[in-house]
Amino acid sequence: MQRRHFISSLLSTGIFASAARSEKLFAHFLEEDDVHRTICMNSFAMANSRSLASKPIGDVVAEIGKSFVGTQYVAHTLEEQGEEHLVVNLQGFDCVSFYENSLSLARCVKKNTLTFEAFKKELQWIRYRSGVINGYPSRLHYTSDYFFDNVQKGVVRDMAEELGGVPYTKTVNFMSTHPEAYVQLKDNPRFVEVIRAQEEAINGRTNLYIPKANVATVLSKIQSGDILGTTTSKDGLDTSHTGIALWQDDQVHFMHAPLAGGAVEISKGNLAEYLARNSAQTGIMIVRPLEPA
Repeated sequence: MQRRHFISSLLSTGIFASAARSEKLFAHFLEEDDVHRTICMNSFAMANSRSLASKPIGDVVAEIGKSFVGTQYVAHTLEEQGEEHLVVNLQGFDCVSFYENSLSLARCVKKNTLTFEAFKKELQWIRYRSGVINGYPSRLHYTSDYFFDNVQKGVVRDMAEELGGVPYTKTVNFMSTHPEAYVQLKDNPRFVEVIRAQEEAINGRTNLYIPKANVATVLSKIQSGDILGTTTSKDGLDTSHTGIALWQDDQVHFMHAPLAGGAVEISKGNLAEYLARNSAQTGIMIVRPLEPA
């Protein structure tokens, strides 16, 4: 009754031109938000039932990630028309939204801020440059930039140097050279210029990665909940895929949302074996979640 009264109040103000169509559409948005709120709260209930708050944050990230195994892959989950805003989707993931939602929920568990609103704040903090939404370019698009910004914010620690990483000498420019591939860039040259400047900043940093040939030698040092970006030979990109490390059956697996038509899964072999099956994957970038202050 409260929901319908709220909708009716909005309609009576003339905000929506077509009452019947708009009420149906707005009710759908509320229902979708309720679905994601329910999934969020179920994740918190699961965490409470397993006393996850007492565990290291990496273990919390991994356990929440495991709870999403079987969730469908949905491509381009954040690419929507209109002004940039926080998109929340816990019903379907691409590879980035899988790990960032798992990390955001885990941070809430560790901070004991177990509300949907707190989750959304964490998600915005992690997803956007300095945690601020200011148009499409404020979203962190490249994995190396995503990791760099969240290191600066104290969300994660870069583990590549500690694990014997070497300089990743790859020029990043795919977005600015392929604006037609992005809804928000193809008709917005101003955004393209901002993205190009961000790419130049990324290319000016010393980014480290662990080459594929060396991954097997460092598996024992990787922890559950570590966040991985698989580096790629594809021109203009730093990584082609992302996921979460998971120790299971005495070996470290790759938990991820695979390509279209699939669902969140745990690799059958260990991480090194997973990488070996894809010739375009050249190694990994790796960051470790930090306990929230």
